[in-house]
Amino acid sequence: MLRFRDPIRLIPVLFLGFIIVGTAILSLPLATADGTRAPLLTAFFTATSAVSVTGLIVEDTPVYWSLFGQSVVMILFQIGGFGIMTAATLFGLMVGRGFGLRDRMATQVERNRLETGDAASVLKLVFKITIYVEAAVALVLAARFAITHGMSIPAAIWHGVFHSVSAFNNAGFSSFSDSVMSYQTDPVILGPIMLSVILTALGFPVMQDIRRHKLRWRQWSLHTKITVSGTVALLLFGLVATAAMEWDNPDTLGPMTTGAKMLNAAFHSVMPRTAGFNSLDVGSFHDETIMANYFLMFVGGGSAGTAGGIKVTTFLVLFAIVLSEVLGRRDAGLFQRRFGRAVERQALSVTVLAAALVFAVTTYIASISPLPLDDILFECISAFSTVGLSTGITADLPPSALIALCALMFIGRVGTITVATALALGGRERPYRYPEENPIVG
Repeated sequence: MLRFRDPIRLIPVLFLGFIIVGTAILSLPLATADGTRAPLLTAFFTATSAVSVTGLIVEDTPVYWSLFGQSVVMILFQIGGFGIMTAATLFGLMVGRGFGLRDRMATQVERNRLETGDAASVLKLVFKITIYVEAAVALVLAARFAITHGMSIPAAIWHGVFHSVSAFNNAGFSSFSDSVMSYQTDPVILGPIMLSVILTALGFPVMQDIRRHKLRWRQWSLHTKITVSGTVALLLFGLVATAAMEWDNPDTLGPMTTGAKMLNAAFHSVMPRTAGFNSLDVGSFHDETIMANYFLMFVGGGSAGTAGGIKVTTFLVLFAIVLSEVLGRRDAGLFQRRFGRAVERQALSVTVLAAALVFAVTTYIASISPLPLDDILFECISAFSTVGLSTGITADLPPSALIALCALMFIGRVGTITVATALALGGRERPYRYPEENPIVG
């Protein structure tokens, strides 16, 4: 029997409920620009993408949906982003000590040194960070749209708020048909969006740790050190890879000045890891750039935040395990700390399950669609990692493929957190152990 008091089981049910409600509202004639009812699959796909803060679309958001419909989409990804941040953080508190949500908690988040009073204080802090950051970014964007780009005050405020909320929640939805490609040379538009995405992609535990200990590296938890260093490394990799591979591409960076090339390469190094805004035409990327994006999207951002993917910590734990085997070390670890066996097994389990799921859905869609395999794989990784970037094939996929992508988005948004928490809390000791025997590996 489903125990709805169990938060690990309740969270997916709540998110599914929001998707159903969002689908119903977006199916109303009021939600579309022409006043007709949106097809059920279109409304369902859009609601799923919004609640899972992915950003994949089958219809052009500012053209197909009315102002009411766009507002509903914004509310859905605000709910999805805030809900995932709070759920992931509270699950982390449970993992740290195994307490229920009703217990007062002074414990660790994902085994770091985040101390809080109770669940209410966690929610309060996440809410404050959400309001402050979204308001600040919205103000900057609205002012820029109005002063520099000649928008009316109401239009500037609307576009500023929409993009601020979308960026903070790593949703990737845009109120412009070309995302932010029209502003690819404007650092005052791209910069705040990048900073907001990076901040929330770090995850709430890292934000709190840095807030408490500032830039005192020695006082940071292992989780914060791994997340921050891994994020910096991946951002640099994305910047260098995008700039090097697209520098002379006439359809992307080629026609730009050197400064604009570096700005857009930096912007795109951030987006594949979670957000999905694009200042460049992803469909025009070279194959090698697409390959780099596979990696960046699959890894994703930090834990207990709005980012998707298997998470930076998961990837670096696996990297440390491989490195320890290559160097013949007994224990795997980073920053003069070793990992527990349970963490190593959780990281391996999450990665294998994620890869298997992406492989299965990619194979299924490839079997029913004539579209190129590399584009389908890109779409599936983007959906699972709740990135939202696309090479432009989403609207061309058959209905069953869109449903499969909805499943990927939902599992990628809610499933990775619940599975990781269940693995951490669900361990049971057997009263016996089998005899050891090692098969040949490799």
